Order: sequence, then structure tokens, then C-alpha cells
Amino acid sequence: MRILLTGFLLLALAVSGCASRKRVAPTAAYGSLSGTYTNADKLIVTPENPLVGTVVKVNSEARFVVLNFPIGQMPKFGQSFGVYRQGLKVGELRITGPQRDDNTIADIVDGDAAVNDTARRQ
Repeated sequence: MRILLTGFLLLALAVSGCASRKRVAPTAAYGSLSGTYTNADKLIVTPENPLVGTVVKVNSEARFVVLNFPIGQMPKFGQSFGVYRQGLKVGELRITGPQRDDNTIADIVDGDAAVNDTARRQ
């Protein structure tokens, strides 16, 4: 009797340990409110390619700066730029030209600028 009871318990343990649950498909993190996921709900990410330059020379008396931009990314004449120092906006610039290689001239419209400040398009 003891062997029969032990065998029955081992069989019950083996059967319950091997039983598995049905797998449920995960819901989309950005799906619609109903929890379903359709092609219309897909998130489209476009990388931002901002136009950023660096102040390399400042003429405070004539109120202009020389800006250096990455190769192939030159601003157009008349574009406005904000001048940032350590993340804080300290002035505004307007591109006036001339352009030479990867450098261009901008007038200081408002505030001030210093060497190594960042100029970002507004």
C-alpha cells in the first residue's frame, strides 16, 4: 500500500510540474486604448539634425561674431540663432555673411557672446 501511495504522489507531482500555461502575446507599449496593436499605432521617430555652431571670435565693439559650423552644414543669410553659454541663453545672432569654408559672420542682435559659446538655430 505504501508503494502504491508513493507511486501515485510521484505521478501527480510529475504531471503537475510538467503542465504549462498558454502563452499570451504581449500587448504593445504604444498601442491604442483597447490594447490592440495596429499598423496605424506605430511610432515614427525622425532624428533631429539641428544646426549648431561655435563662436570662435568676438568683436564686441562692432557687435559681430565669427561662427564655425560642421562641414556641409552652413546657415542661410538672415537666419536667427540663439547664443547659449553652459545651457543658458545669453544672446541672439543674425547671420549676415560672408561665408568662408566652414566659418561665417553673424551680427549680435541682443545680449552678448563669448568665445566657445554655442549658437543654435531658433
